[in-house]
Amino acid sequence: MDSGNHYILFYTTIENYVEKRTPFREEHLRLADDARQRGDLLMAGALENPADGAILVFRAQSPEVAEDFAKNDPYVKNGLITKWFVRKWNVVVRE
Repeated sequence: MDSGNHYILFYTTIENYVEKRTPFREEHLRLADDARQRGDLLMAGALENPADGAILVFRAQSPEVAEDFAKNDPYVKNGLITKWFVRKWNVVVRE
C-alpha cells in the first residue's frame, strides 16, 4: 500500500473564474499533471459551480507538497484564487 498522508487543498475562486482562467489554464494543467505523475496529486477539479471553488487531493509526507503547489500555481499567482488553505484528511475508507 502507498505511504503518506492525504491533504486537501481548498481554493476559493474569483467571480467569472472560468472566463478569466483561460490564459493560465495550460500552465495550471501542466503543473497538476506533473504533480500527478510524481504521485503527489491524486485528483483535482472545480466544484459543480466553479464559483464555489475547487479541491485538490494530495498524498504526501507533509502538507508542504500541497502548499508548494498552491504557491506555484498560476491561478494563485495571477489572482484567480482569493483564498487557499490545506487540511490533513484522515481517510477511513478508500478504494
